[in-house]
Amino acid sequence: MMLVVFATLSLALLAAYCGPRWLAVAAMLACVALSIGLFLFEIYSPEYGFRMPWLQVELDAVPQVWSRGDPA
Repeated sequence: MMLVVFATLSLALLAAYCGPRWLAVAAMLACVALSIGLFLFEIYSPEYGFRMPWLQVELDAVPQVWSRGDPA
């Protein structure tokens, strides 16, 4: 799948250099769509879905809040 993304990006760059502009724009949009699809395919987990629990931070204790009169 990454090869397809690379091929569409190469086509977009080649078309931007010496081809019609519409082909370069179409290939770049296809490359972005394929990249998003590949990213979603890579991060999907049957157990978690798209939640990515390894990026979530849980707070163990309440942080101490200082009032304005207390020195920091």
